[in-house]
Amino acid sequence: MKNKDLSITTLKKYLKGASHEQLVSEIAELFSRFEPVRDYYQTKLAPEDTSTVIKKYKAIIKDEFLPARGYGEARLSVARKAVMDYKKIGPPPTSLADLMLYYVEIGVGYTNAYGDINEAFYNSMETMYLRAVEFIVKHNLEDVFEARCEQIVEDTQNIGWGFHDTLNEIYNDTFKSW
Repeated sequence: MKNKDLSITTLKKYLKGASHEQLVSEIAELFSRFEPVRDYYQTKLAPEDTSTVIKKYKAIIKDEFLPARGYGEARLSVARKAVMDYKKIGPPPTSLADLMLYYVEIGVGYTNAYGDINEAFYNSMETMYLRAVEFIVKHNLEDVFEARCEQIVEDTQNIGWGFHDTLNEIYNDTFKSW
């Protein structure tokens, strides 16, 4: 069977033909072989405790910008991928909003530590901040995250490229209107 022929219908047919024991064995194998599968089941089976999983994704973001030793490489693609990978495992909304804001907080910390970066960097931070704020509103989490969103804006006061102005506008449009 060619890879392009594999579809969800084909997969469902295969799974329906497997016994309960075969399915359990196959899921256990996926769990042991693939870290995202372990993360998925961690959040699914213990949604009240996502701290272990989110710490791993926060570490990826922090190490990209502000590692414990040396200078961060500041690869936006790596840090964004951590957020998107975490989103794929289906965490609770508060945890995903937390990680999205963390991405921006670390980016702000990076630019405050090393000086102005570039427009692409600020665009990425602005986009993630906007997505986080929209996500927070969509899930009615304003009371949980409003102060943190405001703190991010305050921490950008001395950053150029219109970065502070953009985040301030997003914040005011969202939190000063409700």
